[in-house]
Amino acid sequence: MAAYRRGASGQEVVRIQQKLQQLQLYSGPLDGLFGGGTESAVRNFQRNLGLEVDGVVGSTTWRELFDEADAPAPEIASHPLEYRCLALTGTFETGTPVPDCFTGITGDFDGQGLSLGALQWNLGQGSLQPLIRSMVRSHPGLLESVFQEHYPELKVVFSATAEDQLAWVRSIQNPRRSTVNEPWRGLLKTLGRQKEFQEVQVREAAVLYRQALDLCHNYGLWSQRGVALMFDIKVQNGSISELVRAQIQREIQRLPSTLNEAAREQAMLAIIANRRAEASNRRWVEDVRRRKLTIAQGAGEVHGLHFNLEEQFGIVLEPFSR
Repeated sequence: MAAYRRGASGQEVVRIQQKLQQLQLYSGPLDGLFGGGTESAVRNFQRNLGLEVDGVVGSTTWRELFDEADAPAPEIASHPLEYRCLALTGTFETGTPVPDCFTGITGDFDGQGLSLGALQWNLGQGSLQPLIRSMVRSHPGLLESVFQEHYPELKVVFSATAEDQLAWVRSIQNPRRSTVNEPWRGLLKTLGRQKEFQEVQVREAAVLYRQALDLCHNYGLWSQRGVALMFDIKVQNGSISELVRAQIQREIQRLPSTLNEAAREQAMLAIIANRRAEASNRRWVEDVRRRKLTIAQGAGEVHGLHFNLEEQFGIVLEPFSR
């Protein structure tokens, strides 16, 4: 059965917030993010009705809130696994769920100049340019309507050399905070809200998803969680080196033969998560480990946000289909 708790997101959470607001128990934004304020309001609602006070909107609390039999499954769970993986990693990357993750924007904190979109495509690695150029080719009118008098500048920049692109994008940022200045920040976020640009992002993510499926095949993984882990590795880390692959395979070979299929899969996911994290930049090892183990274990906390893959994204330890 579905349950909504701290870390949940989506339209179902918006409904909860709206109802609690009507009951004058919640005064925060209707942002679809189940944070501490929403949890506090849920607890007060439960206390007022003599329910178990746990801050979780399960079947009983949902029924009291909406006079409906059961809490519905999150809408995201009805989407193909490919989109759910994008939603999960997009939330990791931007700290916001779909659709807001499509508008994610960060500056030059990592030396990549500018990162944009759900999977933080960036100028430094050359992954953002193809998305903008695709929009220039297919939707020039839309870009012009969004960027107005700034459109010619945008068009020229994304056909310039990589050096000139980085120089330009750094010129429109606050160098101390690595944040993009207005009006460019607002213009780029407006671009991220356009369904046409979101569709471009989904198409680009599909390439990484297919590569994730190939990695699952290479490592003998069969679960949805396995696909989610490999997809996240493709997005955040790019690849698994031959050295790390050899280390992973050595540890997998040492697993007890008595493990059942599910236990073996979970053990393999944990090995891959830890080994890939340890191969990361020393500055980010523990951040990467926490993120990868959250996927491997099905739940965890990343950047202060609680994740439960089954409850929030419908990603489970069950077989995926190609």
